[in-house]
Amino acid sequence: MTLIIIFVLGLVVGSFLNVVVYRLHSGESVVFKRSHCPKCGHELAVLDLIPVVSFIWLNRSCRYCQTKISWQYPLIELTTAILFVLLAQNFQFSIFNFQFWYLLTVICFLIVIAVFDYKHYLILDKVIFPALALVTVWNIFLDLTTHYSLLTTHSHFVSGLEGALLVSGFFGLQYFVSRGRWIGFGDVKFGLLLGSLFGFKLSLIFLLVSYAIGGAFGLILIVFGGKKLGSKLPFGVFLSASAIIMMLYGLKLTNWYFKLLGL
Repeated sequence: MTLIIIFVLGLVVGSFLNVVVYRLHSGESVVFKRSHCPKCGHELAVLDLIPVVSFIWLNRSCRYCQTKISWQYPLIELTTAILFVLLAQNFQFSIFNFQFWYLLTVICFLIVIAVFDYKHYLILDKVIFPALALVTVWNIFLDLTTHYSLLTTHSHFVSGLEGALLVSGFFGLQYFVSRGRWIGFGDVKFGLLLGSLFGFKLSLIFLLVSYAIGGAFGLILIVFGGKKLGSKLPFGVFLSASAIIMMLYGLKLTNWYFKLLGL
């Protein structure tokens, strides 16, 4: 029953994330404006806003102007719901489990970053830096509630700084060497968030996972999608996907990797 509630919560939050992605691009207020059809502008009723159900019930069309609704909407709603359930299973859901709610919020940021980058080939500062602030505050909170000092190498805060320098520095090197052809500067700033999220050691595994996923999808797009070698790809999508995989299964991946190396 708990997982069903979390799944429904994920659907509702996913619907909101769709609104966030659209309004970040349109410049509209995310909070203070009613949901409306992006084509005809008609305000949507409650029955038009039921996640997934309204999409099916309305035959993928706006009730008022019959404009077709993008598959993005139910896909993001379902993806968010599934990720919420997976997170609850991996981190023993409890209303008082602050780590669960923290990671859930980070996942929401990553979904917004991924979808926006996929649609517009852009990673926005107004999404990255609030997420970075959240991660930094969490790292400090962990240090204040454990026996570690902020000045020790065991500090979550210090490890986050090291991870941020590692990932962002690695991306930054590629950016300047290629003069922006290999990677965008938004990805460099995104690296600050991702490195802070994982700390130094896990960031090493994260980079391996992200480039493996990016390379695999790039190859698929070249073979089946008509892309050419050197074509522009929304790397933020692969980074976000890799980050979510690491959040859910990072410890298992790390153990498997070091076992593979015989360490």
